[in-house]
Amino acid sequence: MSEYQITLKPIYSCPADQVPEGFTLPQGWSSLSGHQVETLAAIRNPDIDVIFNTAMTGDGKSLAAYLEVLQGNSCAMGLYPTNELARDQELQIRGYIDTFQPANDPRVVRLSGADLEQYAENEGLRKSAAIASRSSQAEVLLTNPDIFHYLHRGAYLVKGDSPDRLWGRIDKDFDLFIFDEFHVFNPPQVASIINTLLLIRCTNRRKKFLFLSATPEPPLIERLQTAGFRVKLINNTYKFPDTVAACQQLEQQQWRQVSRSITLKFIPLDPSFNASEAWIVNHLALILAQFQQHPGSKGAIILNSIAAVKRLVPFLREKLQPVGLTVGENTGLSGSGEKARSLAADLVVGTSTIDVGVDFKINFLIFESADAGNFIQRLGRLGRHQGYEQKGKFVKFKTFTAYALVPNFLVERLFTAEQPPLHPTGDYNRSFLHQTITANYRQINDFRGYYSRWGAVQSCFLAYQLRDRTIQSQYAQSRETFCQLSEAVFNTQLKRVAGRIRGWAQDWQELSGKKGNPIAEDAASFRGVSSLQCGLYDITEDNPVDRFKTYNLPGILSNLEIEWWTKAGFIRTLQQTATDTRQPIAKGRFEYCLGFMKLHAYREERLNWRFTYPGDLQPIAEAFKVQVLTGIQIWQPDNPWVGAINQRLQKQGLVSYVLSRSVIEVRRRLRLPMHFQIYPISDQYSIHEATAPYAIALGQSALLLDTLAHRFQNQGGEIWIT
Repeated sequence: MSEYQITLKPIYSCPADQVPEGFTLPQGWSSLSGHQVETLAAIRNPDIDVIFNTAMTGDGKSLAAYLEVLQGNSCAMGLYPTNELARDQELQIRGYIDTFQPANDPRVVRLSGADLEQYAENEGLRKSAAIASRSSQAEVLLTNPDIFHYLHRGAYLVKGDSPDRLWGRIDKDFDLFIFDEFHVFNPPQVASIINTLLLIRCTNRRKKFLFLSATPEPPLIERLQTAGFRVKLINNTYKFPDTVAACQQLEQQQWRQVSRSITLKFIPLDPSFNASEAWIVNHLALILAQFQQHPGSKGAIILNSIAAVKRLVPFLREKLQPVGLTVGENTGLSGSGEKARSLAADLVVGTSTIDVGVDFKINFLIFESADAGNFIQRLGRLGRHQGYEQKGKFVKFKTFTAYALVPNFLVERLFTAEQPPLHPTGDYNRSFLHQTITANYRQINDFRGYYSRWGAVQSCFLAYQLRDRTIQSQYAQSRETFCQLSEAVFNTQLKRVAGRIRGWAQDWQELSGKKGNPIAEDAASFRGVSSLQCGLYDITEDNPVDRFKTYNLPGILSNLEIEWWTKAGFIRTLQQTATDTRQPIAKGRFEYCLGFMKLHAYREERLNWRFTYPGDLQPIAEAFKVQVLTGIQIWQPDNPWVGAINQRLQKQGLVSYVLSRSVIEVRRRLRLPMHFQIYPISDQYSIHEATAPYAIALGQSALLLDTLAHRFQNQGGEIWIT
């Protein structure tokens, strides 16, 4: 099919020399992996605070994290970036418990935002009481870093509660805090975790923090060491045998296979937004041939665009179901039932919801990627399993094949350059491929300047919390230490940052006449304040309960056919659906939506649109700083609902950073991530120009852009944190 084809050698993981003293292996187990034993030793070592396990994907990092729990000696909180990964890990951990049979039979509780809201509603409890109740019933609590962040910020408390009402007990109850797939987070989330770890360290006896990631973030490690955390990095030894005989010899020596040999085919595509989708449609015969020539195959297609997945799924179902093949869908807009069923399908089609750590069993993969890290992450989903159970029988995979849909330039760099690093039909080990992709594919900006410029905003909020009259005397020394460490970690002075926070609040009151502080709220949040989040009623969903969703306005304008709706109509339908189906539907996430819409269909072609500003953007762009703008509207002539949208949008105060450059230029020069919130915008003088001359970043993306925009600045501009 492709002349740009290579073979990846299998990967074998080194076994441990011996089992730790007093450790009980399950019946039939002869050893653990080397990194698993080393991780357990680090957890037990009182001289180590933070552990980074960087073992390869599929090498049992999750088991390493819970080994101490499985011996009945520890309670752990697992923090996962997506609800799908948390759900997957819950199943894995319950499987570990069945295998290891710990005497205390640890209870496993999973808690997402929707779970929390439903539990609170059903039990008639406040969210703080629901969190306290659920966490007290678990030796293993699985949740997300968002909830972890906000419970330490006091977001679930009510007036009169002590700031430490939740975290004071939870931080004491759990011995180990596990952060999985941490590399997927951006600096605002990393800064949040650093601040929370500092708070725990300063208010508690020493705890253990374990990060599981094949690609740890150097800024995180450096700043934790600056704060005095004693850090241990753990990897493992790997071999990449060339022959069947070499594989057999390693297996006899107890080396464990963590990835199978893979045929990797590079498909060069033009850089258009629907190139991958079109290729899949045009190569349906290739997909059919995989299942016909290799019965029992399981496959996945991972794309960047939710809309592309939504268009492809009905097409693939129409073509594949007549030959007995099932197609599943797994995206941020897929219903919970659809997601749960998707991984059992013959072919699952999804986005990043399935490439972030979810352990599914496939031998056939088609994927696109936006950058080097994205490529490596998605390829890592393949080759992890030899087969799967079906109706009591084990179905063994015979081949493992991946199609990488990549830009033309990458294929040229890899195969047709003057001294190409890869040769068609060549055999390579996974480490070499990762290094080669990293060196030749697009590298996104790591925004290292964010920490010193914005990270301490969260520190100020936590330090202020420790001054509350209910706990001030109890945590006096803790607060002093926390402030000192925060200033060292983020290389700033909290008094200066606090002054800026007060200044933003004053600016906002002068602009809007309202109290509040949008800039500080974005900087102190975990993933940012979703000012453009909209409530959707998706009539394309079969399950009525799954029709209620949220999605951001820019994605709606580009990809969806919608009908404007009232909030009252939306909530009334939600409540009626919950009554009719006798299933609770969490409604708290819709409380602050910009607007409400019915989703009728996914567009075949992406529609153009832009933001508009009623005044002159030039002085705003020349200020080179984060600002809150009001009056922003949408320009999209073919959208009949623009008037209704603008009526709501123009009242919003949007945390913004404006540059007098096109979006394309800013993205290219600053190497911005694929889903970075930056959009075209025109002002009253440029509204009729074919291309918007300005770019506007919103929310936390505005804060991130603030750390880079000096590259466009000739003179002037404000630098307020040093």
